[in-house]
Amino acid sequence: MNTPAILALEDGTLFRGRSIGVDGAAVGEVCFNTAMTGYPEILTDPSYHGRLVTLTYPHAGNAGMTAIDFESAAAQAGGLIVRDLSSVASSWRAEQSLPDYLRANGVVAISDIDTRQLTRILREGGAQRGCIMTGEVDADEALARARAFGGLQGVDLSKVVSTREPYSWRRGSWQVADGRADSAERDPATLRFHVVALDYGIKRSTLRQLVDVGCRITVMPAQSSAAEVLALQPDGVLLSGGPSDPAACDYAIEAIRELVERGMPTFGLCQGYALLALASGARTAKMKLGHYGANHPVIDLGTRRVMISSQSHGFLVEEASLPETLRATHRSLFDGTLQGIERTDRPAFGFQGYPEASSNPNDLPPLFARFLELMAQAN
Repeated sequence: MNTPAILALEDGTLFRGRSIGVDGAAVGEVCFNTAMTGYPEILTDPSYHGRLVTLTYPHAGNAGMTAIDFESAAAQAGGLIVRDLSSVASSWRAEQSLPDYLRANGVVAISDIDTRQLTRILREGGAQRGCIMTGEVDADEALARARAFGGLQGVDLSKVVSTREPYSWRRGSWQVADGRADSAERDPATLRFHVVALDYGIKRSTLRQLVDVGCRITVMPAQSSAAEVLALQPDGVLLSGGPSDPAACDYAIEAIRELVERGMPTFGLCQGYALLALASGARTAKMKLGHYGANHPVIDLGTRRVMISSQSHGFLVEEASLPETLRATHRSLFDGTLQGIERTDRPAFGFQGYPEASSNPNDLPPLFARFLELMAQAN
């Protein structure tokens, strides 16, 4: 296909390429992900809802798309931007090609642009509003749409991506050797802890990792109250990642504050980490670029151990705003931003990235071990 496509940034920069998805237009915040693998997970990760994702690795599509790799049931990224699309999906596990997936799921996407130049623009100037337009393209209209996009600050997208109804999850990690076969559901009798996961944009790999370490999970909608969570008598609560400005999720902050004050063992990941910080009296702020990728070095301030983490967030917790009841535990070695917190008076802690390994590093099992320890101490 040689359908024309353009990417317009709010600063007036225009890239011309070709469409590899559906015809139409998509607006959102343009970010770049530095991972070399994992585009199926990135496209289906709810953390990318409302974002136009640039892959800095120049080649995409060679592994095709396989449903078991997906982090949610639907495409989440607002649009996809790549340098070069593979003409062949050569993985023995592939169920469809990347373009076929994009078209089947209504994703606007562009290839054949200079993603190195685009990444430089974003690194120097910060995240920008953008518009991908394909098919009948109009540069002036694309630029106008990019500038009309309201941005993500102050926006709550967790209500959009969250489950509408509670559900149970008991499947652990699957094995590549099994191809497309999912893991079997675990017998609840073999799972020691009951965890309620509040879904602000949860990833399936997070759920699988919790099952791997012995947890049966009830996933609850983002707007669930503390009373609804406590009625399930969980051993602990997981606060998931997600795409929102955490400060916009007032309902979540209120529920988390009550859960933590009642002494519920609580573990916050990514957006959940920021929500825990807000519920504990700290502040958050929009980042210039955000952190998106699978190669972010983080130092544990207690052990001085350096770990490589997967991250996908555009907001940070301001370390200077931490109250006396919050202690800094991790820091980014890329830009020095705060990456981990722990309550000094309650069994609650959080981490800015993702510790599960799903096309990501596997350096952070101590975080899950810490969660299990808190739940064991409470029982």
